[in-house]
Amino acid sequence: MDSELKEEIPVHEEFILCGGVETQVLKCGPWTDLFNDQSVKRPKLLIFIIPGNPGFSAFYVPFAKALYSLTNRRFPVWTISHAGHALAPKDKKILTTSEDSNAQEIKDIYGLHGQIEHKLAFLRTHVPKDMKLVLIGHSIGSYFTLQMLKRVPELPVIRAFLLFPTIERMSESPNGRIATPLLCQFRYVLYVTGYLLLKLCPEKIKSLLIRRCLQLMNLENEFSPLNVLEPFCLANAAYLGGQEMMEVVKRDDETIKEHLSKLTFYYGTIDPWCPKEYYEDIKRDFPKGDIRLCEKNIPHAFIIRFNQEVANMIADSLKDDLSKM
Repeated sequence: MDSELKEEIPVHEEFILCGGVETQVLKCGPWTDLFNDQSVKRPKLLIFIIPGNPGFSAFYVPFAKALYSLTNRRFPVWTISHAGHALAPKDKKILTTSEDSNAQEIKDIYGLHGQIEHKLAFLRTHVPKDMKLVLIGHSIGSYFTLQMLKRVPELPVIRAFLLFPTIERMSESPNGRIATPLLCQFRYVLYVTGYLLLKLCPEKIKSLLIRRCLQLMNLENEFSPLNVLEPFCLANAAYLGGQEMMEVVKRDDETIKEHLSKLTFYYGTIDPWCPKEYYEDIKRDFPKGDIRLCEKNIPHAFIIRFNQEVANMIADSLKDDLSKM
């Protein structure tokens, strides 16, 4: 895709109060308020990206832009941060709605199940009930997507894409065997170490480090994710990760069976979070499902260098559905 074309795509940043927690939402396209837009040009569908962990929505901007362009700029592509993974700058206004869920209503909002309710709360308060949805979950975002369908089966989801899906046996995966003791047994050691190393680090140095890393990863965009080095956000990401290791164990075959016709699974061949045998198992158990194995050696963290390839796959898969909108 032409780099100039990508720069022309509008992306609007908002910090909202969702479930009582400030949340970053990045909105690709000219539509920023779907509730109050009553024009005939209001889109009938929203493409909603749920990130992995850490849930830094800024990392997904190039992917969202590619997908927006490939769907002919007809539909908004929004990405939401996880609760507690993004802090608004001091000069940034945090938007609220009268229907925002109270913080007490979402138990353990920074944990696994609280994050699911956080996404459902956003859809209830910011997306019209009659708007069709395409859900795109990456990594643990795939688990969230399945659980959202399970908890609110009446959601108007026409398709759901589960990319490199960590939906089972996380602690048994190659990376899980390493991450489990770190995130569970030594969680507080990580918290203290991270706090001591990062809290005293000047903001200018942190910003310089992040921008340099983004350049190396080919992830430059206009929304610098300073939260990557924010102790509060890193602690919440580690807390969520620990719960993932302990609770994402058994694949939810009942929910998969119920929604199989709208699900697309995309597994990697070199993914240490969900190895190839997980693909083979689910392919055997659901032979009629749209369950794919990547043939391009795309890594689990596809957002680093493979945004275009994954966006192409999703756009091609959506052609028939979107032609009816």
